Amino acid sequence: MRLVTYDAGDGPRAGALRDGEVVDVFRALGGDSPGGPASVRALLESGRIDDAAAAVESADAPRTPLEAVRLLPPIPDPDKLIGIGLNYRSHAEEAGLDPPATPTFFAKYRNSLAAPGAEVALPAASEKVDYEAEVAFVVGRRARDVGETDALGHIAGYTLLNDLSARDLQFATPQWMPGKVFDGSAPCGPTLVTPDEAGPPEAIEIELVRNGETMQAASTADLIHSIPSLLAYLSSLMSLEPGDVVFTGTPAGVGSLRSPRVWLEPGDELAVVSPQLGRLETRIL
Repeated sequence: MRLVTYDAGDGPRAGALRDGEVVDVFRALGGDSPGGPASVRALLESGRIDDAAAAVESADAPRTPLEAVRLLPPIPDPDKLIGIGLNYRSHAEEAGLDPPATPTFFAKYRNSLAAPGAEVALPAASEKVDYEAEVAFVVGRRARDVGETDALGHIAGYTLLNDLSARDLQFATPQWMPGKVFDGSAPCGPTLVTPDEAGPPEAIEIELVRNGETMQAASTADLIHSIPSLLAYLSSLMSLEPGDVVFTGTPAGVGSLRSPRVWLEPGDELAVVSPQLGRLETRIL
């Protein structure tokens, strides 16, 4: 399935894309989620994602044309947004750094999320904002001290994320977060692609296109720490909850390491593209 959180005028709801239409997942399942919220996160928390796959195929499942709804980030309300730093071999090489033996991670907050097709304003405090195309995974079942061999069973699916980063703020302190948290700095989507449709997690292709020019291109085969190992490691440090989003690093080609350097400017059109996960477009203001 390709799941979305969308708004057709009655608040965020979980949907599944089918032939240019959005199927209302909870109504296909026979009612709203317990307690009211009906986003994709609520679907994951309900434990009914497997039931949803069959329900949305029903001939009488409620459908709305895609062009009549507003797409939100697939998980608009995550408990945690966790970023992994320096996790592609190609990126470590271009930075002149040894691949880290232990994953480096940081956090973003909900204010950083931006929907597919969003316009994102550059932060006034920075003059050096960069792009980072990333594959993200979404936790489907609570994970605590999960072994690597069992990790994939806790993943609901995969999506695209652009980890927009204010480099001058990022490296002003030993901690990266000052450059990672500005409003709209995590465009995400367009859909949450379930593992059966996304294919092997070590073979997801990704590229970033800026104003028609490809700036980054790689696949998750180049990850230093694999997706299962990331979930296992993070779950040894904290409980991961349904709907948590982990974005897994960016490949070579970031603007800050080019010669000459490339910083985002108002009017830039960005697209993170993947044959498995779709196309995430963002316009810079």
